Amino acid sequence: MNTTINTIMPELMDYTTKQHNCKGCENLCLISKHTFSNGKVFYSGNKCEKVYTNRGDGNVKGENHYNYKLELLNSFAEQPFMDGKLTIGIPRALNMWENFPFWAVLLQGCDINVVLSPPSTFKQYERGIGSVMSDNICFPAKLMHGHIHDLLEMKVDRILFPFVVYEKKEHSNVANSYNCPIVSGYSEVIKSSIDTATKYNIPLDAPSINFDNERLLYRACWDMLEQYGVRKSVFKVAFATALAKWTEYKNALKLNCRRIFENAVTTGRTVILVASRPYHTDQLIQHKLTDMIADFGVDIISDDIIREDDYTQFSELNTVSQWTYTNRILKAAQFVGQSEADMHFIEITSFGCGPDAFVVDEVSEILKSYRKNLTLLKVDDVSNIGSIKLRVRSLLESLKFRNANGLSNYVMPQTPNFTSADREKTILVPFFSEFYSPFVQTFFEMMGYKMHTFEPSDERSIEYGLKYANNEICYPATLVIGDIIRELESGKYDLKNVVIGMTQTGGQCRATNYIMLIKKAMIAAGYTDIPVISIAFSDGMNNQQEFKLDYKPLLKIAIYAAVYADSISKMYYSAAAHEKEKGQAKPLRDKYIKEAQELCKRKDIKGLKQMLHRATDEFNAIIDMSKNPPKIGIVGEIYVKYNNIGHKRVVNWLVEQNVEVVMPPILSFFVQYFVNRKSDVKHNLENRNIFADIMITTLHNKIDKIIAEVSKIASNYKLWTEFGDINEEAEEAEKIISLATQFGEGWLIPAEIGNFNKHNVQNVVSLQPFGCIANHIISKGIEKKIKQQFPNMNLLFLDFDSGVSDVNVHNRLHFMIKNAKENL
Repeated sequence: MNTTINTIMPELMDYTTKQHNCKGCENLCLISKHTFSNGKVFYSGNKCEKVYTNRGDGNVKGENHYNYKLELLNSFAEQPFMDGKLTIGIPRALNMWENFPFWAVLLQGCDINVVLSPPSTFKQYERGIGSVMSDNICFPAKLMHGHIHDLLEMKVDRILFPFVVYEKKEHSNVANSYNCPIVSGYSEVIKSSIDTATKYNIPLDAPSINFDNERLLYRACWDMLEQYGVRKSVFKVAFATALAKWTEYKNALKLNCRRIFENAVTTGRTVILVASRPYHTDQLIQHKLTDMIADFGVDIISDDIIREDDYTQFSELNTVSQWTYTNRILKAAQFVGQSEADMHFIEITSFGCGPDAFVVDEVSEILKSYRKNLTLLKVDDVSNIGSIKLRVRSLLESLKFRNANGLSNYVMPQTPNFTSADREKTILVPFFSEFYSPFVQTFFEMMGYKMHTFEPSDERSIEYGLKYANNEICYPATLVIGDIIRELESGKYDLKNVVIGMTQTGGQCRATNYIMLIKKAMIAAGYTDIPVISIAFSDGMNNQQEFKLDYKPLLKIAIYAAVYADSISKMYYSAAAHEKEKGQAKPLRDKYIKEAQELCKRKDIKGLKQMLHRATDEFNAIIDMSKNPPKIGIVGEIYVKYNNIGHKRVVNWLVEQNVEVVMPPILSFFVQYFVNRKSDVKHNLENRNIFADIMITTLHNKIDKIIAEVSKIASNYKLWTEFGDINEEAEEAEKIISLATQFGEGWLIPAEIGNFNKHNVQNVVSLQPFGCIANHIISKGIEKKIKQQFPNMNLLFLDFDSGVSDVNVHNRLHFMIKNAKENL
């Protein structure tokens, strides 16, 4: 090979090399300049081609919309500083890349100085990394810590990072306009991990914001600014101006994308739509990828081009269009697919992005239906982007050889909708818990549906889940999908007469889209003729008008059944640690869960209460009151907390170690709604509805009465502990986290920990799926605040996925058990 090069291109063998650091940005890349004997020069070591390029003098760079967007955003911070005025610092992070123009104009209009933290750098990132609470959270969230530290150093008077639950809904056809939990609630993590108010005497303001309702937005802004001493007349003008300027800003972004696109079409240039979250405009987060792509001579636009466009076709998607940022990405994929121009699609995503575990699959399906492909570029805090650059080069080279296939019909693969003809079919549902799953089956039969609950998850569930689910989705989804495919493959069912059912909550968590993941998995496994239904108590999430749940006549007995099941759970776990003879508690548990089914079918509330009293007598008979076992409380994500395979049998293992497990009642997960409703009105997230308030208060009072009634019966059990009051627990939780935090288990986790502390349970394990976007905020994210509130609390956070080591988990639990025994 060397001989050939020597013979054909001898000038390549004679060159000199000099090295120096590029000063073009804070990366300070070490550049190697290779000068050949023929005078040609080649550069290596450069992470971008902004300063040093090897494309020759004739290279024409493409136009990059992201640079225009960056300049436009920065212009809102370019205001003269007013001496003697309140100065508010705003971190250049997360949702501020979407909302900063509004906040800047609003505050400046109220005679407040606005200081934006400096552009992101690695030095800044490294400065804040020590206060990051969750290692596997996304890079944009980690970067927030550095921006906060910069603002603290700049000695601002206050820091503003609002708790933005809802962005503006860009079309009536989308299901919702949520932010993901990280973007919404990261201010809560900062309050806990950095504690700017206590340590630096600089408060962090995080008003709850609903950008989709102008009246509520007005109230929330006024509630904040009134405290700053702003006059109402000044605020009104500033608020109107802020909305107008923000609208102008968004229109300018759309128009600039449209201009670049139309110019590219006119001149026959290639244009690439780079879809991303707003914070990927940050050049550190995206590693200047858009500049690098434009250096190849193609024009760059973003998903800003489809802002406020028609989302009618969203009804054809296999997803719940609940997040504004992802809605925009999905709509942009449709726009690219339908375009006949030389336009292509790249998505930038961050490692650890929870929503993209399903969004990426959906985008790929959309593009494939139009015979186009998705190029996905994953970025994190690693600065070496050589492999990403190679992928982009490969994409652009492949376009030169692309045949014009024309557009195909827009047909997304779908499972059939549930119709009246399916009502007699058997609904198959995954197993959840031995305490609660039997009652679900019973109540569905009472509503006229045949239901069958799967066997508990096993190793085959994990294998099938990994095969048919996106491997970046959380562990509960892996297990649920694995259970479904395992059962359909088993041969036990007449597949023409079954329907798959799955619960759906509809909140900010990505679990709302489990239904879509299940459908995709079934299509991939070849089960395209089986309907999938959402077991939900709210309308509008799925196109399944003919599946109805007539639950209201059963509501009273259902509440009794839930409190009964929780009571059996409380008795079982305490009795198991106090047994006179090993193994007596489990048969009693199974007996009293099974026998209650027939009473529920007959709506025999009196019989259910009598059975509970008998249960207290039988559990009393098997316990040894002289025993004093260590107690460990359990909190966490609902599926992992209550499902044995979800937590790798950790709870059963603790029982085997003679630990008294303290498990919160599942009813708390549902009755927190009553607190959430009041909180949303208080925090300007929802309008008050007096009629609805009366109905909800009436229902809450009835549930409290049932809890008190059942608890009085259960108190006959010698080790009984009372059910907590959800309002009192919420008051304790609010000392740690905002009650606007309602994704996942929301504020319920710190509330349960507070209840444990009240009952002197000082050792608590939080069980959560690896990478759970909600638990980044509501569990590990607020550890310091929890410890501050409860100094004696010993916390252990355990993350679960298919590859977690049982030995590692058990070793960590051994230390907790030892600590619990030493503190008896």
